[in-house]
Amino acid sequence: MAGADLIARLAEAPERAALLLDVDGVLAPIVDVPHEATVPEETRAELRRLHARYALVACISGRAGPDARRVVGLDELVYVGEHGLELVPEAAAWSERLLELAATVDWDDVERKPLTVTFHYRRADDEAEAVRFLKAVATRARAEGFVARFGRKVLELRPPLAAHKGTAVRHLLGERGLARALYAGDDTTDLDAFQALAGLELGVAIAVASAEGPAGLREAADVVVGSPAELLDVLRRL
Repeated sequence: MAGADLIARLAEAPERAALLLDVDGVLAPIVDVPHEATVPEETRAELRRLHARYALVACISGRAGPDARRVVGLDELVYVGEHGLELVPEAAAWSERLLELAATVDWDDVERKPLTVTFHYRRADDEAEAVRFLKAVATRARAEGFVARFGRKVLELRPPLAAHKGTAVRHLLGERGLARALYAGDDTTDLDAFQALAGLELGVAIAVASAEGPAGLREAADVVVGSPAELLDVLRRL
């Protein structure tokens, strides 16, 4: 079924469906300094409308949940942070070891979150050299038992737990008994969420594609848009 038809079917029964959305690169345009990211007011207004219409509107982000809430600016939505790790109590036991590892890495642009650490290289003077350096960091982190994953100009280190955006999707839908959902994402970790839509009565995967994103994102999606602004046009059809 074509993407437009899937979206129309989802919109026919909003009380039975969830809208699940990544934040950075999806609702908020990517910026050089992550703390400066924000969701445009016109997108915020649309999210308010959708919250009143759908069974669930939630943001599943790599940011910590409170930080995702700050960027989106709407308290009424549901937020799951750190790629679903916030739903796993065991994740906290890895935090100290992860921060100790990060402290030994000579890197300026580091985002230390409660459960994960992200090394940004968007502002690096020599991107190729930055990637080489961070690949060595990733190898070391894996040897110490952590998961290391590259995304859009980032390397993220996380605990070796069976938690990701896909498990977050299944958790949110399961606790509400929903079998219809749309998920929009732009990066490697969003592929897990796309896969979690399989087997639903109705699942719609939207890729906010870019040259920085993984090649497989477009292939795995039902709908492809080129920017957060284009995603907003899709949201207005819901």
